[in-house]
Amino acid sequence: MDRYAETRPFAVTNRVVLSIAVPMTLAYLTTPLLGLVDTAVIGQFGDAALLGGLAAGTLVFDVVFTTLNFLRASTTGLVAHAFGRDDGPEQQAVFWRAFLLALAAGLLLAVLAPLISGAGIWFIDAEPRVDAALDAYVRTRMLGAPFALVNYVILGYVLGRGEGRLALLLQIVLNSVNVVLSILLGLELGWGVEGVAMGTVGGELLAMLLGMGILLRRFRAVPRLPRERIFHASAFLRMLSLNRDIMIRSFSLLAAFALFARQGAQFGTVTLAANAVLMNFFMAAAFFLDGFAAAAEQLAGRALGARYAPAFRAAVRLCALWGFVLAGVATVFLLVWGGALIDLITSAADVRTAARAFLPWAAFTALTAVLAFELDGVFIGAMWSRDLRNMMLLSLALFWGALLVLAPAFGNSGLWASLHVFLAARSLSLLYILPARTRQSFREAAAGPPTR
Repeated sequence: MDRYAETRPFAVTNRVVLSIAVPMTLAYLTTPLLGLVDTAVIGQFGDAALLGGLAAGTLVFDVVFTTLNFLRASTTGLVAHAFGRDDGPEQQAVFWRAFLLALAAGLLLAVLAPLISGAGIWFIDAEPRVDAALDAYVRTRMLGAPFALVNYVILGYVLGRGEGRLALLLQIVLNSVNVVLSILLGLELGWGVEGVAMGTVGGELLAMLLGMGILLRRFRAVPRLPRERIFHASAFLRMLSLNRDIMIRSFSLLAAFALFARQGAQFGTVTLAANAVLMNFFMAAAFFLDGFAAAAEQLAGRALGARYAPAFRAAVRLCALWGFVLAGVATVFLLVWGGALIDLITSAADVRTAARAFLPWAAFTALTAVLAFELDGVFIGAMWSRDLRNMMLLSLALFWGALLVLAPAFGNSGLWASLHVFLAARSLSLLYILPARTRQSFREAAAGPPTR
């Protein structure tokens, strides 16, 4: 019997889940610090146009790179499967395939930086000085696109192996170097927006060098991987198929939040500002839920690779349980202290009043979104990317329909209700197909060795 066709039992416990989720939650929580530091640095120049250009440039960069996050997600799923069946050479081969894709995409983005900047300027449609700051930021940040995308792959590889602490170390290095260089180059040397962008590029570069150094040392300790294993045609096509589906899913998610912001703008500047304040609460809760989504990715993928259904079921159950606990705590916290947080974020009386009126809608988003986050992780780890794509498109269509009906009838309350429809649709659609997909996948796993 092929040794990769063997069942490889392993236990999924609270400790195992938390060993992945907690470091990843801490890693994700370091990300908002970067935006605060960059804003504070540029704010010292006392120029609103620079702040506006920074915000717009960050938005352009985030749209492009959130869409490309499939490089991280697909690498995690593929490595987790190989890790589960104890296939060391395939883990390394997955990394190098994803590395080559990331490097090619990063170099292409660096070359296309002027076009990307131009598209951002057209979309934002701001005053000339804001456009100039946006252009400087995007062109500089795109120089680091190869480093950023390779870091996605490195993170995906270590997450696929369940190495949460190493992932946290790499994120801390990236973000701390970013902060130091942004302050030094942007403020101390007076380079402004370009200095802040160059600080981020420096952080990405050093994190990539550290990560590659660790992995190359690890790879040198095992037999050399044949080149034909890396360039295996069917394996490359499988990765490209996964990447395509996850990219469509990510772009659809961005579209939903763009629609939310656009519709909020139709209700006036005060409502738009209030919704922006409240969305920060949802995003903060998302950092915690993302930690358990990362745990679900690794454990679900590992269980399928190991052909061990009990571990898969335990991973789904425990990640969901911890997710609901955290979401419940976040909801209660926001209901009790959300008003004080609103007052801390904004001093505008009209925005405070509007935000308080819609606070309950925002407070309950975490509970509505728990299964959406966790099952995203399960489906990515299990590599059920087609289902993930299709259910996201279905949820986006339902969100659009809810917007057309509820927003005109109930105003901003209808807008927030539509967001809950979107989150619930993601949760329930994935939950509905989970049992059948699980049975099918483990039957197929028992039928024969996986394609490598």
